[in-house]
Amino acid sequence: MTQPHAAHVTPGTQDADGAPAGPEGQAGQAGTDQGTTPAHVPPAELRAALTTRLGGAARAWLDQALDEAAAHPGTHGPISVWELRLAEAGRRCGHAHADAARVLVLHAAQADPDTLTRVYTQGTADERRAVLHALPHLVPGPDALPLVEDALRTNDTRLVAAALGPYAARHLDPHQWRHAVLKCLFTGVPVDSVADLARRVRGDDDLARMLADYAAERTAAGRTVPEDLHRVLALTESGRPAPGTADPHGKES
Repeated sequence: MTQPHAAHVTPGTQDADGAPAGPEGQAGQAGTDQGTTPAHVPPAELRAALTTRLGGAARAWLDQALDEAAAHPGTHGPISVWELRLAEAGRRCGHAHADAARVLVLHAAQADPDTLTRVYTQGTADERRAVLHALPHLVPGPDALPLVEDALRTNDTRLVAAALGPYAARHLDPHQWRHAVLKCLFTGVPVDSVADLARRVRGDDDLARMLADYAAERTAAGRTVPEDLHRVLALTESGRPAPGTADPHGKES
C-alpha cells in the first residue's frame, strides 16, 4: 500500500525511541519541501541532522551500520552485511528516519550502479525508494537511469516522487521527463516533488501542448483540472518576452 509522502528528516518528527523530536512534539509532521529529502541533502549534513534526531539506541545502531558498510563495501557471500542493515532501518531508526538511514548506509558502502541495481531489484518498496534517493550522491553519470525508468512505470506514488529527484533532473531526456511530469499529474504526486522543475519546464512548448491537451480532455469529460497543471503550464511561459515586445532588442511593436 502506498503512502502519500516520502519520509523526511525534519524537526517535527518523532525520534526512534518514541520521544517527541520537535518543539511541538508531533510525530509524522514531515514537511513536503523537497530540500529536506535525502536526495537533496549532502550525506555529511544528512548524518548530522539524523544523529540529532535519533535516540541513543538508534544512534548506536546507525554508527555500527555505517562502520560496517565502510569497512566491508560490496558483497560478501550471498548478501552483503550492510544490506541486512537496510532491511532493519525502519525498525531501528523509526519510519520517519528510515529513508535517511538507508541512504547513509548505501553511501558508506560506496554502492556502484550494479550494487544499487541489485538492492533495488531484490528490495522492498522502502529499500527501492532509498536507492532512488541515493542516486545523486553515488552515480555521476546516467548508468542508473533504468532504475528511475522502472520506478516511473509503477503506480507507487512514493516511488514516483523519489524517482524525480536531482538524478532524474540531470539525466532524463526531454521526452521521458515530460511524461514523468504528466505521470505526477495523473497519479496525484505533487509537482513539488520534481527536482529542478522551473528550469526544465521553462520555454518547453512540447510540454505546454501536452498539458493543454490533458486539461482539455479533463474539461470535456466534466472533470476538474489539477491545480498543479496550471502551475506547470505557467512555468513553461516564464522567461518568454512579454506581449508587445516583438523584436529581439525589446522594442515594443
